[in-house]
Amino acid sequence: MAKGIVIAGTHSGCGKTTVTLALMAALRRKGLVVQPFKVGPDFIDPGHHALAAGRQSHNLDGWMCGRRAVQDVFARHAWDADIAVAEGVMGLYDGFSPISEQGSTAEIAKWLKLPVLLVVDARSMARSAAALVKGFAEFDPFLNLAGVAFNRAGSENHAKLLEEAMTLVPNVPLAGVLRRREGLATPSRHLGLVTACEAPLSPATLEKLADWIEQGLDLNRLVANLPHLAIYPPDDPDLPEPRAAIGVAWDKAFCFYYDENLRLLRESGARLIYFSPMEDQALPQGLHGLYLGGGYPEVHARALAQNRSMRRDIRDFCRSGRPVLAECGGFMYLMDTLVGEHGQNFPMAGVLPFTASMNERFAALGYREVTLARDCPLGPAGLKVRGHEFHYSSIPDEAYAGAGLYIVSDRHGSLSRPEGFTEGNVVASYIHLHFGSNPSLAPRFVDACAGAVPASQ
Repeated sequence: MAKGIVIAGTHSGCGKTTVTLALMAALRRKGLVVQPFKVGPDFIDPGHHALAAGRQSHNLDGWMCGRRAVQDVFARHAWDADIAVAEGVMGLYDGFSPISEQGSTAEIAKWLKLPVLLVVDARSMARSAAALVKGFAEFDPFLNLAGVAFNRAGSENHAKLLEEAMTLVPNVPLAGVLRRREGLATPSRHLGLVTACEAPLSPATLEKLADWIEQGLDLNRLVANLPHLAIYPPDDPDLPEPRAAIGVAWDKAFCFYYDENLRLLRESGARLIYFSPMEDQALPQGLHGLYLGGGYPEVHARALAQNRSMRRDIRDFCRSGRPVLAECGGFMYLMDTLVGEHGQNFPMAGVLPFTASMNERFAALGYREVTLARDCPLGPAGLKVRGHEFHYSSIPDEAYAGAGLYIVSDRHGSLSRPEGFTEGNVVASYIHLHFGSNPSLAPRFVDACAGAVPASQ
């Protein structure tokens, strides 16, 4: 029977991703079957989890999907593992709202009855670190704080000071102290870490991570003290005969997809066919629809621009009337032009008549609730679905005159600017939709694709 733990942090940047990857690598090296998860909407961390754990990582998002869906995803993938390791999002109590636990790591931990290992960046702290831990431990008495891992201790003496300080918080176990190690952190860029597609963790790096965490934490004691989980796999239906072939863009430029979205498409009768807009010269034959996910098209804009035959195929497909869903990076790819990282203009597919330009700061960040303003390949007017938006690029204000498919709300209420672009049966937006937030979304999109005449490239 599986055990499980959540790796949470006091704040973003405290080192919880490095600790999570190190823990997964060390437990896997011990011969345990490790099932990784990521709390929240992040696309990048799960790719690195998969390399460290050897199994696909899955998102657990309370605000987008709700309690039942989160519990189902967790049980579906954790029941046959020895240990489930879920990396938190932001700080332990951060989520949709500063006065609510919605969308937070703490909410997920309580829903799944998982103990929490709190990662604390202890640089320049000693007794204050104990005060910080005490505050986190007492903030929510219903949370099971299984222990604390101090990170980035500068010396052996610093580690001893931290251990001594924790005697002031006797109800919270000290899992250990991790010494500061240069070069262990995963490279990052404007949206977070570099993706696993671009810079996969090498076996040597994973070994170093495993060594580092074993030197700082007593993993045998940590795992031994974890409770067994009473979880069983959901009674999923058998996959139906495919009734629509949907092309999924997947390469270094496009790899931001919720695995649950892809599963729900397959369960709805889709045969997913992966292709690379960077490297393939043509779309696969016989496609009924396209799914162009997010990623880093701005980083790979030159390669995308140079692949003229693929850009032409994508443009012709969009103009054929077949359903297309393009999100964030995929949305940028459908535009006329993309201004790359260094200010150079690159031609894209030319389906949408405007340009995306990169900014120094993010242009949008946060959860979104979308209501369809009219019928489209995703469903009828009035259908509601939740998602997330996070991007550094922007389009001209006047371009939004062509939007209006989506009525969008964030935590403050309805947004005044229109969203959701259409061109024939193309649905495009910066918002990443989570199909788990509305069970009818995937089957409706597959229905729309199945009703289209397949492409004959």
